[in-house]
Amino acid sequence: MSLRKAAFPALVAILAGCQSLPNDAPLAPVDLVISGGTVYDGTGSPATADDLVISDGRVAYLGPDARTKFLPAREIDATGLVVAPGFIDPHTHAASDLSSDQAVRRANLPFAFQGVTTVVVGNDGGGSLDVAAQAELARAQGIGTNVAYLAGFGPIREEVLGKEDRAPDADEMSVMKARLRGAMCEGAWGFSAGLYYVPQAYSQTDEVVALASVASALDGYYDTHMRDESTYNVTVTGALAETLEIGRLADIPVHIAHIKALGPAVWGHSTKMIEAIEDARAAGQRVTADQYPWEASGTRISAALVPRSALEGGLDALRERLREPETRAAIRAAMIDGIARRGGASKLLITGRLGEADIETGQTLEEYAEAANIEPVDAAIAILLQGDARIASFNMSTDDIAAFSVRDWVVTGSDGSSGHPRKYGSFPKAYRDLVLSEPGMDLARFIERSSGQTAKLIGLQDRGFLAPGMAADVVVFDPASFAPLATYQSPRDLSVGVRHLFVNGEAVISEGAYTGSLPGLSLLKRTACAPTDGDS
Repeated sequence: MSLRKAAFPALVAILAGCQSLPNDAPLAPVDLVISGGTVYDGTGSPATADDLVISDGRVAYLGPDARTKFLPAREIDATGLVVAPGFIDPHTHAASDLSSDQAVRRANLPFAFQGVTTVVVGNDGGGSLDVAAQAELARAQGIGTNVAYLAGFGPIREEVLGKEDRAPDADEMSVMKARLRGAMCEGAWGFSAGLYYVPQAYSQTDEVVALASVASALDGYYDTHMRDESTYNVTVTGALAETLEIGRLADIPVHIAHIKALGPAVWGHSTKMIEAIEDARAAGQRVTADQYPWEASGTRISAALVPRSALEGGLDALRERLREPETRAAIRAAMIDGIARRGGASKLLITGRLGEADIETGQTLEEYAEAANIEPVDAAIAILLQGDARIASFNMSTDDIAAFSVRDWVVTGSDGSSGHPRKYGSFPKAYRDLVLSEPGMDLARFIERSSGQTAKLIGLQDRGFLAPGMAADVVVFDPASFAPLATYQSPRDLSVGVRHLFVNGEAVISEGAYTGSLPGLSLLKRTACAPTDGDS
């Protein structure tokens, strides 16, 4: 251990305790001093002009006159810049990037250039149960940002029930609970469900409650893509009622993914949703949500338009049904309703090909159908017979987006996935929409909802805030130029304005450029897991 590292706890204790170093004490060697910036600590408190000192991957000091106390190996003059805790994204689809054999993908630059230092993966119920294996791979290969894991309902259900539309029996339920418990004991922070997606959509509420109770007993949280965000089955307000019921019955904190009211039929329902959530919170229930600042959601044609009954058994089974005239007619009629529910074929932008689908991106489903001289629904069916396609679905009301954004239980998230600009630009877009636009959110509040508040809802103990002893995950950005460049037509352009980004005290971005460093860590929940007899 280096002399500097050995002295670090004592140094933090002295300074964090507001004690003074003796006048004749030698300057303490540290890695970095950031001075001259406008500092926000992630709590929502007003900015200060303090100096920030980093050493051995931790914040060593936050206060005035650092140069009279420390001898830094490096200094950064942050005059005119904002210094803040690195942002934490509670909902991403970055797992495949972080496990890639390509170092540039593992660097997670789409998020780093937004100021994000920690991402959560496994959302929408898709999280791998092999948490320890994921963490070991990340450690062995190196990753650019930190990562926290959720255990997914989808792999649990599919492992036991396949893609069947039925409830588990008692023995199957025991296996499912044991699999979730195992993932939580390996370090998952919570249980993720995507009840909108097959096969999770085939579950009943009591099945979800039983599993969420396992996560609750291990101090996890329930992260959910609700069963409906529109009028597909129980409606968005019905799905919210189910979500709150799951939280109450399982006695578990509830976090609602990408909160929205999707489609013209439910525009304005934000009022009822907000009232229901705030009533639940007033009654003592722990409920939060994340939101991305885009009018278009992102999904697949199969998920957006095809009835869940037609997806039993997967896409191959769907294709067999589409080749039978009678079942094809019923599926086609339901898909016409699905297109209307999302505002029409002109509102569905094709952003990516999946499988063998022979289709150009950057055109709407309406444009694709017109070029083929067929109806939009038949164009969608033609795509599904070959493969599938990612779409951006322009079906949210700006009034609803604004109504959710100002609630004190909503944090910033991206739902970052391929083909949609939200993967590359959600945090700077939220900054420009919420802080720089009228009436203007206080910057301290924006930083809190993008860092410290998110750390607390996940359960991260040493991230999200700038304070002595905290992990040195720090973003330094230019408030004038911090902005997204990604668009729906060019969704992979990196954001601008982040001048410096430190992950565990190591520079990932320096003077606006990637350093080549991979200092990220797998952040595993330390759960006390006593042996069981196989059930929990």
